[in-house]
Amino acid sequence: MRLMFALFLVAGIGLAVLAVMMAQGQIAQFQAERDHLIAMQKNAPRLVDVVVVKKPLKYGERFTAEDLAVVKMQADARPDGAFSRITAKAGTPEAKEAVFLEGTNRPRASLRSLEPKEMLLASRVTAPGMDAGILASLQPNRRAFTIQVDVTSGVSGFLRPGDLVDVYWSGTINNEPVTKLIQSNLKLIAIDQNTDPDRPETTQIARTVTTEVSPEQVAALTLAQNTGRLTLSLVGMHDTAQSGAVEIDRDQLLGIKREEVKKVEKEKVCTIKTRKGTEIVETPIPCTN
Repeated sequence: MRLMFALFLVAGIGLAVLAVMMAQGQIAQFQAERDHLIAMQKNAPRLVDVVVVKKPLKYGERFTAEDLAVVKMQADARPDGAFSRITAKAGTPEAKEAVFLEGTNRPRASLRSLEPKEMLLASRVTAPGMDAGILASLQPNRRAFTIQVDVTSGVSGFLRPGDLVDVYWSGTINNEPVTKLIQSNLKLIAIDQNTDPDRPETTQIARTVTTEVSPEQVAALTLAQNTGRLTLSLVGMHDTAQSGAVEIDRDQLLGIKREEVKKVEKEKVCTIKTRKGTEIVETPIPCTN
């Protein structure tokens, strides 16, 4: 009986020691995992709030605070113009990053087609209470100027709002035909009366295009349109070079070199005639006025 008791006691002690060792190992593993998670959190990128849309939005469609949500994203991946709050009190620092101000019910409109969970950017929405259109597309201190185009001068209908174009003027200078680049990298904000950048891909021949320009450019383009013919050239998406002075006339186009003719004024000679017998002799003398 005592032997059995001793055996049970030894087995119990052994199991207790084994349990303690297993518990210590488990605790050490938990601590290692905790330290690893703490280290990962320290090295993890910082997250910030951004506002996204909860439903698809078409160009010009109005939306309210109920159509938006807030999600997390990496701080270094947050683009300029992203909103971090749906609403905020007016006059607070947070109001600059809010889509709507508290106490107002003026909706905003989308300037682009947006898909669910797509980020909302300030450049893609109108101001509160404003509908999509030319006024919503104009930047501060800029003007809208309309240019008449056709199939040849309007890049065969491939223009869309948001594109950049160069403007060439064709007319006559000193009775010679000339074409000259007069404006570079003008932003288009409307094709005909359509300001939707997501217009159908099918080619549509425009009759007018509206550009975003400065007041000085309005005057220059008005004069150019009244004294000659304007032609647009589409600027490539990856074109970052600045166009220099471009001007070509008929002779340059055809490779004709003009010969410079120097007009040499003949020297004026004054003479006096005298008669010697039956002969008349002319004698050069200095000319006097």
